Amino acid sequence: MNYLVFTIVFFLFLLLLGMPVAYAMGLSGLIGLMGFGTVAPVIAAQKCFTTLNSFTLMAVPFYILAGELMNTGGITRRLVRFCSLLLSSWRGALAHANVLVSMIMAGFSGSATADAVSVGAIMIPAMKEDGYTPEFSAGVTAASACIGPIIPPSLTMVIYGGITGLSIGTLFMAGLVPGILIGLAQMSVVAFYCRRIGFPKRDRAAVKEILKAAWETKWALIAPVIVLGGIASGLFTATEAGMVLCIYAIFVSIFAHKELKFSDLPGVFDRACHSMAVPCQIICLSSLFGQVVTRGNLATLMCNGLMNVTTSKVGIILLTMAILFVVGLFMDGTVAMMIFVPVLFPIGQAVGLNPVHYATIIMIVILIGTVTPPVGLQLFIAANIAKTPITKVYIWPFVFVMMALMLLCTFFPQIVTFVPTMLGFM
Repeated sequence: MNYLVFTIVFFLFLLLLGMPVAYAMGLSGLIGLMGFGTVAPVIAAQKCFTTLNSFTLMAVPFYILAGELMNTGGITRRLVRFCSLLLSSWRGALAHANVLVSMIMAGFSGSATADAVSVGAIMIPAMKEDGYTPEFSAGVTAASACIGPIIPPSLTMVIYGGITGLSIGTLFMAGLVPGILIGLAQMSVVAFYCRRIGFPKRDRAAVKEILKAAWETKWALIAPVIVLGGIASGLFTATEAGMVLCIYAIFVSIFAHKELKFSDLPGVFDRACHSMAVPCQIICLSSLFGQVVTRGNLATLMCNGLMNVTTSKVGIILLTMAILFVVGLFMDGTVAMMIFVPVLFPIGQAVGLNPVHYATIIMIVILIGTVTPPVGLQLFIAANIAKTPITKVYIWPFVFVMMALMLLCTFFPQIVTFVPTMLGFM
C-alpha cells in the first residue's frame, strides 16, 4: 500500500515538473514495481512489449492510417461540401453541417483528434467567413469531434477492449445509438444558439448541385457501410475492418479521386506513424503503472469505498460519471482510461452492471473530458485553429447536453444495449 501511494504521488510530482505523461507513468510505475520487490527491470521491459503485442490493439494503427489516407485523398473535403449543401436552407447551416460531417466521418475515422484537425481546418475558417464568432466555431468543432470515437469504429473502444477483454465488435455496436443521439443533441444546441442571436437563413441549394455533391461523396458514404456491415455480419473482426478500411482508402484516393499518388504514400505512412506513436507510447508505458495499481489492490480499495457510499447500480454509475468528469478536467482521455478502467471495471462486475452498458458510459464521459478546459485536447486544437483563447470557447452548453444524454443512458440502458442485442452480439 505504501508503494502504491508513493507511486501515485511521484507520478503527480513528475507531471507538475512538466514531464510528458507517458514517461511520467512509465518511470513512476517502474520505481513502484521495484519497490514491491517482485519485478526486475528486464521483466518490466518485457511487460511493455507484451502489452502492445496484441491482435486487438493492432486496430489502432490501421484506423489512424485510414483516417490519414482519407483526409489526404480529398474524402473529407467532399464530405464537408455535401453536408453544407444538404443543410444550406437551415438556420446556422454550416454549424449543423459541422456536426453532421463529424457523425459521418465517425464511420471511418474513429479518432476525435483526427476529426478535430481535419474538419476544423476546413469548417472553422468557412464558419468565421460566414459570420460565426471564432468562439462558437471552435466550440462546435471541438464538441462534434467527440462523436468520432462513439459511433463505430472507435480507437477508444479498441483500447477499452484491449484493457478489459470485452468484445470490440460489441462495444462498437453499443456506441451507435448514443453517438447518433449526441450528434442530434449538439445540433439542437446549434439551433438554439443560431435562433437566439438571429442568425439568418440562406437560400436552399439547387437540387442538381446537391445531387452532384452527393455523387462525389459516394465513396465516403459507403465506407461506414463496409465497416459496420462487415463487423455486424461477422465477415471480419474490428481489427480486420481497420485493414479493409486502409485498402479501401488507398483505392479511392488513388484510383477514384486521383488526389493521391503512389509516391505520396511514404509521407502518409510517416504522418500516420507519428500520430500512432502517442497512444501506443501511453498504452505501453502505462502498463507498468497499471501493474502497481494491481499489486497495490487499488481496485479493491476503491470498490469498497464506493460501495460504502452506495450499492445501487445507478448510484455506482453516477459516482463513476462524477469522478471521471472531474478527472477529465485535468487529464488526457487515453491516460484517464489506462489508469481508471482497470479499477472501475471490477467495480461494475461486483455490483452486477452490464459490462457493455457500463463501458459505454465510462468511455463517453472520458471523451467529454477531451473538450473541457483546462486540458481538453480537442478544445486546444479547435481554439488554435480559430485563433481564440480556450477560456472563451462556447463549449459548456455542448458539455451539458452530452452529460444529460449520459444520464438518460444511465436510467435507460436499452439505449446502449438495443443494437448489440438485436444483432446477436449480446
